[in-house]
Amino acid sequence: MTELLGIAYPILQGPFGGSLSSVELVSIVSNAGGLGGYGAYTLTPQEIVEVNQKLKAAINKPFNINLWVSDTDAVEGTVTNEQFKIAQTLFKPYFDELKITLPEKPTPFKSLFENQVEAILHQKPPVFSFMFGIPSADILEQCHRLGIVTAGTATTLDEAIALEVAGVDLIIASGFEAGGHRPSFLASAELSTTGTFVLLQLIKEKVKTPVVAAGGIANGKGVAAALALGADAVQIGTAFLACDESNATAIHKQMLFSDAAKYTTLSRAFSGRLGRGINSRIATDLMDKDKGFLPFPLQAQFMSHLRKAAIEQEKWDMIIFWGGQIAPILKHTKASELMNSILEETTAYFNHLKA
Repeated sequence: MTELLGIAYPILQGPFGGSLSSVELVSIVSNAGGLGGYGAYTLTPQEIVEVNQKLKAAINKPFNINLWVSDTDAVEGTVTNEQFKIAQTLFKPYFDELKITLPEKPTPFKSLFENQVEAILHQKPPVFSFMFGIPSADILEQCHRLGIVTAGTATTLDEAIALEVAGVDLIIASGFEAGGHRPSFLASAELSTTGTFVLLQLIKEKVKTPVVAAGGIANGKGVAAALALGADAVQIGTAFLACDESNATAIHKQMLFSDAAKYTTLSRAFSGRLGRGINSRIATDLMDKDKGFLPFPLQAQFMSHLRKAAIEQEKWDMIIFWGGQIAPILKHTKASELMNSILEETTAYFNHLKA
């Protein structure tokens, strides 16, 4: 994996979408010998160009830019007026509590992926990773021709097999312990909830493509365990998200280090797609009300109004703070210290085994 990616250590930093990534965090991880990752699925093509240029200026080693192959679940980018009224009724008590008016129906959403990929192919980042599906054979062929390493994300064995058949260079096995959205694309996310270490072993048994273990890994012990089970590399998300250098809000980072981080849940209430974050009152209240949610990303647009007001009023139990199940063991707030600790712990573990 280190040869394939041109890095010193098989440590990848999870690429955070939704404005949570930062050039500073990516540069620290990549310059330390790992592979930093930038989540760009919400960016315009021009913004991707600008981010890539900033990353190149800050990093003299490989880095990864991540996109979502499927960035909408809304038919023709919208919903019926009746569907929208159902969502308004369901969430009205929370808007009333915050003393804000319900938003109007979102304008139809147009997929950004095709234009985003054009920017990727033009900019040629060292690594292009993707979630929620597989790009076309033509896109993958262009990446290979341009020397861009491709990395697809799988939440099941079937998805890993599909990625291998498509010819991706490496597969990220995302276990259900991971924070953020569940990037399933062959079956529903609710039916694709295999744990990281089980998923890793299933994939290694059937797939020859290099595999990255992701989900529930935050320190050297976790890295060593994943490597011992056959992972060619690991991807660490929540631990890097909690660092000062990520673009998460200060309260988000505080929550990841708080007692509340012991309790995470999978919910569609905040974006329309299943994602793991610190448990919130809304996620609990609406546990069985999924049919009333808008499809992604219309639900995210709808809830952005509530999120803004909840932050202003410090109603933290009405916000989703993305994070994985491993959060309670987090220790480091500086990305460089976290990276050094991971490398030292992993090395010490394997030296112990040799002894």
